[in-house]
Amino acid sequence: MDEELNGQNEQNIEISEEDDIVVEEEPVPDGKFFVKKKRRERKIRKGRLKQERLRAFFRFVICIVIIIGLYYLIKADGWYLKPNAFNKTDGNTVEIINNNIVPSKKILLILKESNVPNVPIFMARTNSIKKEILKLAPVEDVYIRRYAFPARMQIILRERTPVITIAPDIKANPVAFFTTDGKLIGREFLPLKPDYKTILVLTYGNKGDDYRKWDLKKIKEIQKIVRYVEAYSKEDVEYIDMRNPQDIYVKIKTVNIRAGKIDENIFKRLERIPSILPEVKEVKTKIKYLDLSWEKVNYLKFE
Repeated sequence: MDEELNGQNEQNIEISEEDDIVVEEEPVPDGKFFVKKKRRERKIRKGRLKQERLRAFFRFVICIVIIIGLYYLIKADGWYLKPNAFNKTDGNTVEIINNNIVPSKKILLILKESNVPNVPIFMARTNSIKKEILKLAPVEDVYIRRYAFPARMQIILRERTPVITIAPDIKANPVAFFTTDGKLIGREFLPLKPDYKTILVLTYGNKGDDYRKWDLKKIKEIQKIVRYVEAYSKEDVEYIDMRNPQDIYVKIKTVNIRAGKIDENIFKRLERIPSILPEVKEVKTKIKYLDLSWEKVNYLKFE
């Protein structure tokens, strides 16, 4: 019995050993399938290459179209000022704003001396035009704006503010005016528009008190005199007569006030106006002036 079992075990062992050494062979691929796969891959590659070439062609065409479009856009008439743009200020090509003192024709003369830019409006240089406009005495600053389609230019002025006008006589036209910053401007920019409320000063501009030599301090002093008179009289000052700088007069509606010399006591003398003006209004006789030139005495001068 034992021998039979041993024989069977040996047989089983031999079979097991044979099973362990058996190697399965891989199946040989089908040749037709391999060929079809390669063809499909080549077809896909060709399709992708064709798409890439088509995309590159369209990109090239789009770039050309954009370049041509930009060229014609830059060359469009809407970018360029008309050749006669500086011949008139009609608001269509050149518009001037806020020039209440400087006549438009003076700015037009400056523009005519400059050549109309032959480049698109956004490339046009305006520094030289601005520099020339700033040479005009009433102009404090200037801004130049440029617009396209249609191409046009807007000149915006910021002018000085007139404060005192100079005339040799009450019936004569003003010959010059001062601005708030003390600048003297001649008759070429006169007359001023009625909107400007200035102090009229009568002076001959003689050697005793040449208004051409007045500075900002002098201007402020005259303004202060007017403020004092208007505050104490409750009336507007019509003019100041400084034709004799040692003996000035301030005219209001009720009376002509003799203020005397401009010195350190002139404002103290003007403070006496409220105490005497009510009496002046009650006088029936025609008064030549109210004399405040004395330090402590007031009196009326009758005609």
